[in-house]
Amino acid sequence: MRYLTARKRAEGKGASGTGTEHFWYMKMSGVGLALIIPVFLVAFGRAVGGTREEVLATFAHPAMALLTGLVIFFGLRHFAGGAQTMIEDYTHGSTRRALIIFTTILSYGLIATGLFALAKIAL
Repeated sequence: MRYLTARKRAEGKGASGTGTEHFWYMKMSGVGLALIIPVFLVAFGRAVGGTREEVLATFAHPAMALLTGLVIFFGLRHFAGGAQTMIEDYTHGSTRRALIIFTTILSYGLIATGLFALAKIAL
């Protein structure tokens, strides 16, 4: 049997019980997005104003499709994490749970929709 002090059990947990894991996830996804978003914006900016065929050809390229998929997935996961933090800070009780569930469903729904549209373009 392990004997842990109250301090040892609480160390690194924080008020929500998840410790600094959420903070580090948000920090790392923010850094990752800061690296890939400028590249995506340049590539996307070059496609803007082209004909439909040119835009489809641009997004059908494997590198652009992969970059777009990464931006969609990690951008929306970062959104969901930030929205969850905001919801946890400002709401309580069943409203909190309902909003977190709604935000999670919304972000995964948008990810699925975006990746499906990208797959239709790229394939």
